[in-house]
Amino acid sequence: MIDLRLLREDPDRVRASQRARGEDVALVDALLSADERRRSSGVRFDELRAEQKQLGKQIPKATGDEKAELLKRAEQLKADVKAADAERDAADTETQELLLRLGNLVHPDVPVGGEEDFVTLETHGTIRDFGAEGFEPKDHLELGQLLGAIDVERGAKVSGSRFYFLTGVGALLELALVNAAIAQATAAGFTPMLTPALVRAQSMAGTGFLGQAAQDVYHLDKDDLYLVGTSEVALAAYHMDEIIDADRLPLRYAGFSPCFRREAGSHGKDTRGIFRVHQFDKVEMFSYVAPEDSQAEHQRLLEWEKQWLTSLELPFRVIDVASGDLGSSASRKYDCEAWIPTQGKYRELTSTSDCTEFQSRRLSIRVRDGKQVKPLATLNGTLCAVPRTIVAILENHQQADGSVRVPEVLRPYLGGREVLEPVSR
Repeated sequence: MIDLRLLREDPDRVRASQRARGEDVALVDALLSADERRRSSGVRFDELRAEQKQLGKQIPKATGDEKAELLKRAEQLKADVKAADAERDAADTETQELLLRLGNLVHPDVPVGGEEDFVTLETHGTIRDFGAEGFEPKDHLELGQLLGAIDVERGAKVSGSRFYFLTGVGALLELALVNAAIAQATAAGFTPMLTPALVRAQSMAGTGFLGQAAQDVYHLDKDDLYLVGTSEVALAAYHMDEIIDADRLPLRYAGFSPCFRREAGSHGKDTRGIFRVHQFDKVEMFSYVAPEDSQAEHQRLLEWEKQWLTSLELPFRVIDVASGDLGSSASRKYDCEAWIPTQGKYRELTSTSDCTEFQSRRLSIRVRDGKQVKPLATLNGTLCAVPRTIVAILENHQQADGSVRVPEVLRPYLGGREVLEPVSR
């Protein structure tokens, strides 16, 4: 959530942020009104309680008509205090509910607009000209079937659409990717973490995934637990309700977990193969830093993502995501999109978001710097979302005979294997 003091001091900035997101601007004024009622009812409650205490001291000393009058006033005060307390609680509840609906403040440099209004910042690598090489590229599913690596038919039979099996070299390729990604993250100073896939509502809401993203979240009603769509949730909630000493920052974690997404808003999109699925594994980077360091840390996370994709020898571009396509927690987000030959376009492989103090306020995570205690900043960055990375590797490194060249960074994790060979033709 945002800082209420900032809302009171500069409501136009918050209105502009809501407008840039394409969200309800009227929410800002409703929140301002609720906050004013919360504060004024709190003042009234304090005044009435003070009068009530003062009266309590006078009554034992009074006699006769004076005492009767004081007792009558005490009875009225009791009712007034109760009413003021109820009013204060109601206004506080309304304020918190409205505050939780408000997205993070959009960074002023973020391009304004919708999904297609991003700005391309960088382009890396060379897109292969398969025509010049004399063959038509196969898509990742055809290659995966040739290699005995991907089985979507049995995935659908067992679990339904958008599920899959990784088999043989497909399973080995996932393990190689995960191990290589964790090795890079560990070398960069991240602490490796295996995180829970089920979390409580407080953890999910605290990271901002029960707002606009709620339709994509799996909920277990019987247990009131949620399946995470990313280990960002568990990593953000890891220090929930804690105060961290400033000299411990930055804290950096690399989480590996299964991820679950209903993909409710993607009906009919990317239905072939394993590009958009309900369950996948991912290595996620997560940082806790001082608020003044968040923008520099955001650039570091992006550099680590670029290092990873470069090591996989993939052509990719970096985009500055437009305001209307940001998640509610993100102040700014960069995506790295790899070229997918058979789609003829770049598709998202990784993203990194600066969430500033938004999540830490919701999760009550603070930093102690001397005598000052204040919210810190959190950031997240995908290092390796496995299925999409497999898609990009298979399609970009395929050869005319249906085999696939293994990027050098993965070879030590595949027993030195340089090529994945078809098991059927």
